[in-house]
Amino acid sequence: MCGITGIAALSTQANINETDVRSMLPPLRHRGPDGSGVYVDPSRRIGLGHTRLSIIDLAGGAQPMHNEDQTVWVTFNGEIFNYLELRETLLKADHSFHSHSDTEVIVHAYEQYGDAFVQHLNGQFAIALWDGNRQRLLLVRDRVGILPLFYTRQGDRLLFASEIKALLPQLSTAPSISPTALDQIFTFWAPRSPNTLFENIFQVTPGHMLTLENGRLHESSYWDWHFPEQDDYRRDSDTELAEQLYQLLADATRIRLRADVPVGAYLSGGLDSSALVALICKHSNTQLKTFSIGFEEQSLDESVFQQQMVAHLGVENSRIISLNRDIAEDFPATIFHAETAILRTAPAPMRQLSGLVRASGYKVVLTGEGADEALGGYDLFKEAKIRQFWGRHPQSEWRPLLLKTLYPYLETSGTQAKAYLRKYYSIGLDNPGQPGFSHLTRWFTTAQCKVFFSQDLNAALREDAIDRLTGQLPPAFGQWHAFNKAQYLEAKTLMGDYLLCSQGDRMLMSNSVEGRFPFLDHRVIEFANRLDPRLKMRALNEKYLFKQAMKNQLPRQIIERHKQPYRAPDIPAFCSAHPPAYVDEMLSEEKLKHYGYFDAKKVGFLLKKARCGNAIAYKDNMALVGVLSTQLCHYFFIEQFSRTIRATDGACSSLTSH
Repeated sequence: MCGITGIAALSTQANINETDVRSMLPPLRHRGPDGSGVYVDPSRRIGLGHTRLSIIDLAGGAQPMHNEDQTVWVTFNGEIFNYLELRETLLKADHSFHSHSDTEVIVHAYEQYGDAFVQHLNGQFAIALWDGNRQRLLLVRDRVGILPLFYTRQGDRLLFASEIKALLPQLSTAPSISPTALDQIFTFWAPRSPNTLFENIFQVTPGHMLTLENGRLHESSYWDWHFPEQDDYRRDSDTELAEQLYQLLADATRIRLRADVPVGAYLSGGLDSSALVALICKHSNTQLKTFSIGFEEQSLDESVFQQQMVAHLGVENSRIISLNRDIAEDFPATIFHAETAILRTAPAPMRQLSGLVRASGYKVVLTGEGADEALGGYDLFKEAKIRQFWGRHPQSEWRPLLLKTLYPYLETSGTQAKAYLRKYYSIGLDNPGQPGFSHLTRWFTTAQCKVFFSQDLNAALREDAIDRLTGQLPPAFGQWHAFNKAQYLEAKTLMGDYLLCSQGDRMLMSNSVEGRFPFLDHRVIEFANRLDPRLKMRALNEKYLFKQAMKNQLPRQIIERHKQPYRAPDIPAFCSAHPPAYVDEMLSEEKLKHYGYFDAKKVGFLLKKARCGNAIAYKDNMALVGVLSTQLCHYFFIEQFSRTIRATDGACSSLTSH
């Protein structure tokens, strides 16, 4: 993992120089503390920059890297996990290598296969590739969006980088926050690709390639989550499919252990991370180091299950306890690295966990992210299944019993609780065939936070966020099974735009740690997408086939435990007896009115309600975190623009120090 930057000419008048490219590197030092490099083409049409976190070929993997005659150059963030196999194929095709790094296979694969080179890569990547002969730039992002890649136009130049803050030194003025992006965040939890929080700064969409040639940008899709039409599923027996899935996961894990530095793993105590650690132990001869996080709030803590897996597999384990005050104190730095507004504090403890990894001498960890999306594990999928049943059988006496089955830990017997759940689960029941049906409960609940938008922000909104999303779904979407529709929406909204970014890459790389995700190997996803949905969720038993595949590797209690989603304290973190001073500063009437995104009186009432202990609703927690994080984004990237472009943490430290 690394940081990449670059500047490309959009016209013949543009002249790229090394000084400008180098100015973009300091903000990415945390992504690549082990070295840096710059290449400027003799034509002055392109400049590529790189900061390196050395993991493979420690001595010979410096970037930017070129082919034999230096006509193809690449700066690359990520890993190509099948680089050994691909290298052998390319050697047989008479390509010459001068290193043993995975980076070099990219330039030779491009020479061999042209733009189709990306189809041969099994990995996670953000690639900027320059073809000198054709005066052509490719910007490519991995299939599911594990690694970020941003770009913007500045006059007659195209700027691109692994993080937005690396673009800022080349901007003439501070960016502005996009009303459309805020509307999407307060609906889907994140801006929808290619949008970012900021106007005119975009991200390359996962599975897409941008081509700059003759001053024109062209975008194309090379991969997406595709599902078969109903009843066109794999026909093997459950036993055969479980074995095939196990072998795929084993190989996806095996190739992600390739590194010239030690590799660790996250262990939450849930099914996914437990299965991953078991697979690593099965296919590795070295003692595995695992890392876990716990919480002072017992309802959020999974320490018992973590210790059970540590004892079962005999792995080493280091863990931290994330206290509420730790989350509040680290929240500004979390937002500074996330570069976007968020609705939950969950990324902050993940940043603390990656700090533990780095402090333990590790640069690489494997995680279980992606299993729920690919293999059908979320409670939201269960909710959608129940609501589909409700829509077909509106008078069924099974309706309340199904809710009790889904959430056995919730108190649903009271009159008020029953009324709330009836209202919540009835959202969209009048039209269960509509494209976003599976997610309407989440989206509508989240959108209630928009009551805090200011009049000016509301006036700037031109289009309904949900209507825009459903209008952009692929043509085949309507032919898919309802369960697969839900999977697609989850992968293309929450996972790609939030979990892998704000909660994943950004929190890992803030501490110079690379995360690897075996469940998001495209072979695993493509295999799972061809499974009958009943093999992903048997009745209300989530990830059924996955459990069958792993049942001989894990304790029964882990296989059968009720899924506990990862959560962190939200309002309680900011409403202690002595909250950090920045909370009052950012949520002051003066700041709220000055920035202009939120209604100062309504936010003031919410803060008072929270400090009295009365803001316990889901929407209250999201609203407070969303408002505070938006205010912090404005502070760091707009109000403190000049300070932010001079130092990677200057603006952040100035806020948290008083």
